[in-house]
Amino acid sequence: MYNMDQDQYDGDGEIAYMHQEDDWDRDMLLDPAWEKQQRKTFTAWCNSHLRKAGTQIDNIEEDFRDGLKLMLLLEVISGERLAKPERGKMRVHKISNVNKALNFITGKGVKLVSIGAEEIVDGNAKMTLGMIWTIILRFAIQDISTSAKEGLLLWCQRKTAPYKNVNIQNFHISWKDGLGFCALIHRHRPELIDYAKLRKDDPMTNLNTAFDVAEKYLDIPKMLDAEDIVGTARPDEKAIMTYVSSFYHAFSGAQKAETAANRICKVLAVNQENEQLMEDYEKLASDNRLPENTMAAMQQKLEDFRDYRRLHKPPKVQEKCQLEINFNTLQTKLRLSNRPAFMPSEGKMVSDINNAWGGLEGAEKGYEEWLLNEIRRLERLDHLAEKFRQKATIHEAWTEGKEAMLQKHDYETASLSEIKALLKKHEAFESDLAAHQDRVEQIAAIAQELNELDYYDSPSVNTRCQNICDQWDALGALTHKRSDALQRTEKLLETIDQLYLEFAKRAAPFNNWMEGAMEDLQDTFIVHTIEEIQGLSTAHEQFKATLPEADKERQAILGIHNEIAKIVQTYHVNMAGTNPYTTINPQEVNAKWDKVRQLVPQRDQALIEEHARQQNNERLRRQFANQANVIGPWIQTKMEEIGRISMEMNGTLEDQLTHLRQYEKNIVNYKPKIDQLEGDHQLIQEALIFDNKHTNYTMEHIRVGWEQLLTTIARTINEIENQVLTRDAKGISQEQLNEYRASFNHFDRDHSGTLGAEEFKACLISLGFDIANDAQGENEFSRIMSIVDPNRMGIVTFQGFIDFMSRETADTDTADQVVASFKVLAGDKNYILPDELRRELPPDQADYCIARMAPYTGPDGVPGALDYMSFSTALYGESDL
Repeated sequence: MYNMDQDQYDGDGEIAYMHQEDDWDRDMLLDPAWEKQQRKTFTAWCNSHLRKAGTQIDNIEEDFRDGLKLMLLLEVISGERLAKPERGKMRVHKISNVNKALNFITGKGVKLVSIGAEEIVDGNAKMTLGMIWTIILRFAIQDISTSAKEGLLLWCQRKTAPYKNVNIQNFHISWKDGLGFCALIHRHRPELIDYAKLRKDDPMTNLNTAFDVAEKYLDIPKMLDAEDIVGTARPDEKAIMTYVSSFYHAFSGAQKAETAANRICKVLAVNQENEQLMEDYEKLASDNRLPENTMAAMQQKLEDFRDYRRLHKPPKVQEKCQLEINFNTLQTKLRLSNRPAFMPSEGKMVSDINNAWGGLEGAEKGYEEWLLNEIRRLERLDHLAEKFRQKATIHEAWTEGKEAMLQKHDYETASLSEIKALLKKHEAFESDLAAHQDRVEQIAAIAQELNELDYYDSPSVNTRCQNICDQWDALGALTHKRSDALQRTEKLLETIDQLYLEFAKRAAPFNNWMEGAMEDLQDTFIVHTIEEIQGLSTAHEQFKATLPEADKERQAILGIHNEIAKIVQTYHVNMAGTNPYTTINPQEVNAKWDKVRQLVPQRDQALIEEHARQQNNERLRRQFANQANVIGPWIQTKMEEIGRISMEMNGTLEDQLTHLRQYEKNIVNYKPKIDQLEGDHQLIQEALIFDNKHTNYTMEHIRVGWEQLLTTIARTINEIENQVLTRDAKGISQEQLNEYRASFNHFDRDHSGTLGAEEFKACLISLGFDIANDAQGENEFSRIMSIVDPNRMGIVTFQGFIDFMSRETADTDTADQVVASFKVLAGDKNYILPDELRRELPPDQADYCIARMAPYTGPDGVPGALDYMSFSTALYGESDL
């Protein structure tokens, strides 16, 4: 697996890079979107260098397999010649070339872990991408700063600081809106992008603008796709870093040229100023003009000069003028008096005096210029000194407390989240520290200039500047030391955090398993068969077979906790709090495990006892089933035999009655067996047995069958007795009864002892009843059904059928005859009055009729009229009374 050591120099002088935040597998290959971005970015980066040699690659894992283009790439980016490559096509030649390339990389101080020539030759995409990232990190990013990632990030932050809506904190989500790329371009080439027109909510336009401008004007190939960056929640960090490093190298040349020009201008300015100072010095030295150290002294000299001009020189001007007047007047008088002209002594001629006066005025002018220049020089020195004091004061105020802050050991008791916050804070401080580097350099430059200009208080300036520089070096060392301590603590806490997480992930399901096991082992089981208890016993044995594996898992979980304790003890980590991912602790795991081990033998005993109880229950089931399987069919047989006796016409009704009573006696004598079965059933109920696979009969079925048998024999005997009464009362012969029974049995096709409506209708037609298939016939049949089926059950019993047939064949009064009689009493009216009833019928019968007759509701009715028609119909059961 590809990884690297921490980004620092080890004892052998080799550069061991950081772990790249995470292992290559986790960082790249687990997310196909990241792998896609890295393939495109790394391919474009390689081609940006290979095209200098007139070639390129198309497939990053295939085109480097023979090692030729890999060696060429290293020669282009390093500017050095590698060993002569092998030109053969065999695998051994390819491995030799790749090894030469890998040896060259290793020779540059890069440790390659688990990246071998065989993997590259075999086209291993994972190892190839890891190798290319190592090359990029060493040759494209490492030269930015000794801490490659932090240096590149700091450069990006400083360059994009003035731009709104740009906050570069990392190399993934900070670049998703595209403004960071646009800001870098605008900072160095503002004419290429109109930054004011860009919008944060339009990342596609921003990204494509930056990519197109960089490719067209900056010769930076398009290594990323805007769609991949916008469509990915967290763009690949390595792809972003690779692309951003191209901007750094593209702009670093221009920045170096600008820095060189500024340095030359500064040197020339200092040189020019020095030459002027030398000229002033020579001039002042030639005139014996001694400069003063302070502005006050030089201003006093200027004031003295002004007093000379204002107070001392004017009288001398008057004297010189008077001298010339006197000389001219003397000469005029001598000439008029023809006397020889006056010749002053040597050096006292008017011309000599004028020449001397001109020399005086020249000296005055030179002295005044020297005074003004010296005042300006001292003014500049005072300004530089004040500027030095101000910058030094600001810097000293900024550094106050910084050493104490950097020497704090607050990270020793911090949690992982607090460590990450401290690291962010420290990174911000490092950025701030880097920003103050310019101020320190300015302070040193001002101090040097004050020394070169011979500032009178240079010793105190030098002392203060030296203190600032010493403190700055100390801050840098403390910053590096604290950064190392924070990173080391973060890695330890991340390791512990990962162990905490692994403990939680494994302890949670194991804890749930133990709780479930304890619940199952303590669960009160309810079984009803021997098979069920055997199933529970089998499941319990299977559970016991899993205990060794469970114990291994428990020991593994406890081993994770022990590893955490070992790390804490070895590295003296002060742990704050407990596992943040779970409330489960090793003591709880052990306690529950002990509980499970205690419950297992208890469960064994309970299952053994239940197995014995179920064996006894099985014996009771078989005992009950053996009897029920005999009694049930016996009852069913007797029911069928009684049905046949009642249906068949063997002998007279009296013979059938005698036969049935003998059956009834035999049935009653069977009662002790029913009672014995009841006893067995009671034992089953007391044992809480609810089912019995050995029989389909339950005690309830037996009871119902027995009761139905007794009811059926009694009802059948009663029916025969009623048929005897009907026969004797209606004068029906035995032959007629046999005919009625034969017709009834013929249409009772299901042998249920009853006829449905249609079966009854067919039976009547077979006996000679004229029931037409029209509305009148249906009404007549409905009238008959209301007689034979008064409860409207939809069925006709044989007794009802016999009653109807006896009524139809016997000479008796009918409802129509009674209606006709009432109509005579009513004087042929459709209703009858109470007075008419009292007049024609005995008082008690008249009152009976008046109390039961309904009021007449016909259109021809009068008050008090009664409906004798419905009353007559009700008397014969043809309507409700």
